[in-house]
Amino acid sequence: MDALCVALTGQPALVVLHQLQAIAANLLSWALVVLGLRRTSLTLERPKDAAAVLILSPGGFERFSLQPFQSTEVATVGYNVTHGVQRLPGCKSLARLDAFPADCAVVRVRAFSINFADVCIRWGLYESAIKYVGYPICPGFDFSGVVERAGKDSSLDVGVEVVGITFFGAYSERVLVPSRQLFAVPQGLSIAQAAAFPGVAGTALHALALAGFWPSPPDTSNRAVLIHSAAGGVGGMLVQMAKALGCDPIVAVVGAAHKVEPCRAAGATHVIDKSSVSLWEPAAHAAPRGFAAIFDANGVETLAASYAALAQSGTLVVYGFHTNLPSTAMLSPAAWVRMAAGLWRMPRFDPMDLTLSSKRVAGFNLSFFSEETTLMQRYMQQISRWFEDGSLTLARVQTFSMEEVPRAHEAIQSGQSIGKLVCLTPNYWVHGDRGMPFSLAQASRRLIIWPNERKPCVWHLSRMHETSLNCFTRALEP
Repeated sequence: MDALCVALTGQPALVVLHQLQAIAANLLSWALVVLGLRRTSLTLERPKDAAAVLILSPGGFERFSLQPFQSTEVATVGYNVTHGVQRLPGCKSLARLDAFPADCAVVRVRAFSINFADVCIRWGLYESAIKYVGYPICPGFDFSGVVERAGKDSSLDVGVEVVGITFFGAYSERVLVPSRQLFAVPQGLSIAQAAAFPGVAGTALHALALAGFWPSPPDTSNRAVLIHSAAGGVGGMLVQMAKALGCDPIVAVVGAAHKVEPCRAAGATHVIDKSSVSLWEPAAHAAPRGFAAIFDANGVETLAASYAALAQSGTLVVYGFHTNLPSTAMLSPAAWVRMAAGLWRMPRFDPMDLTLSSKRVAGFNLSFFSEETTLMQRYMQQISRWFEDGSLTLARVQTFSMEEVPRAHEAIQSGQSIGKLVCLTPNYWVHGDRGMPFSLAQASRRLIIWPNERKPCVWHLSRMHETSLNCFTRALEP
């Protein structure tokens, strides 16, 4: 069966089975929403207790649920915490904290990052999520917060601010994480900014390592690089890291005019807006000898042409397939037909051609790297150094409240967002954010004031008139 599936689809039987299950779940979700039997909302209902965002099954925004923990002895947990933890029946993303591994810590999450991978998890198209966790699942990889409890072998102190990586489970107010996946917040970064960088920066640095540019640049004379989707989270990191590593020229490709200037500010020597000009002619003009590396998360739209634009000894690094996927929340029957057509048109790379042209194609997915702790620690050390010496910055971080996870997914799917999207949990409001001047817009339109311990006073700011104090409405929460 495996051989037949590989011959027909290029994937083993288990992956094909998972994809068929995702198709069935998404079509059911789409049908129920169309028939009015399920309601879609861009805002989740907030429970009184600490909670986690779960995806109940593959589908649209209506499959999100903000689920209360019911107990202070419950937290989300990544799939790689396999010993000494008791997961809750019916949800592998949740675990009891009565006893937990000595090398782990419980973090009170204050902010977590939104990545496009999370959208794929919601659709049921992220293989590691299905293989290691299943549904319901708490998505999310990167977060920041405060250590609430520390195992005796964790070498961490309670109350310390940390940035962390978890293999699913970050969309939460409380997460259990191995201490080796927790790091000090780089100097100069706010808690919200800290949550934004681990996933995208780690992806960017691993891509550069695969292309031979890290830990030291190659000895070849050609150091030209081209970066697709350069205004996004990973793309923005790639532009800055390429500059730090001496790449030149750095050609950034974007899909809208409003994304050109942020790429120039990040260090790109050439920016191509493919919505207004043909992509490959100006790219060839910027690098007449071809590119030493091209970083492509677009998928079927650009992969073949990216490979053709490589120089001798050049590397095509693939880490996503955005153009294979729709920009809508729901995967309708028509969307599945378009995705199937995209898979059929995916390029195949001939080993003979790779040899004769001296080119390389590399791909990866960091969600399978849970055992590569030494590699991840080296990456985080380098990334922190770059943040502290100013080589890396996070110029644009758009924030949402935890209840607005569907709205954040809508923004990242639109293809119009720039930089990173971060959700702030209620823990953020309690503790504030060091290093970030207070801004009502950055604060996702909610300011919590504590007049006394029993009656926190919550002020909500109108979305339409964020600059006017007259738009406050007051609500008391018990």
